[in-house]
Amino acid sequence: MLLEIKSAGEPVLREKARDLTRDEILSSTIQQLIENMRETMHKAPGVGLAAPQVGLGLRLAVIEDKAEYMKEIRPEVLKERERRPVPFEVIVNPKLALESAADADFFEGCLSVAGWTALVLRAGQVRVDCLDHRGQPKTIQAAGWFARILQHEIDHLNGTLYVDRMEARSFCTLDNYSKHWKDVPLAEVRRRLAMDV
Repeated sequence: MLLEIKSAGEPVLREKARDLTRDEILSSTIQQLIENMRETMHKAPGVGLAAPQVGLGLRLAVIEDKAEYMKEIRPEVLKERERRPVPFEVIVNPKLALESAADADFFEGCLSVAGWTALVLRAGQVRVDCLDHRGQPKTIQAAGWFARILQHEIDHLNGTLYVDRMEARSFCTLDNYSKHWKDVPLAEVRRRLAMDV
């Protein structure tokens, strides 16, 4: 079942979500929610969806970055972003640790801020300790684009949107991003926006 994706301005997107117990995770309600969130994320399409985005203040998110989402992106851009396919993941009650010394900024969007994008500075490597869809502990070590997705989704669980972290001068519509910035190397984007390199 497709769920309604809440847009910026909805209070649930600005509240800290609550942890789930193992019994809650295993309940038919949460198991169905996970499937509904997966279907909603695919339909949007998106690479991640957090429970607050569908109106529920729960520390739960789903992630999947399919190869088909990358086929229109030039290989050098994929390489610069360190973007590779990510299989379906469920993260519950995540704890995020930033592990890289070097940070990277790239254009980022959000299903709750539809139609817009901006440069966001994120850590290049992270570790996430969480529970899976069966309530079992797991650790995810991620780099590049996968690390960015995890940080973005965990931000949602803490009431933060990417617009809180964005380089304001880079904020643009997705149409203008496609026309003017999509295939431009990051150093050139920053030069054109007269941002520090």
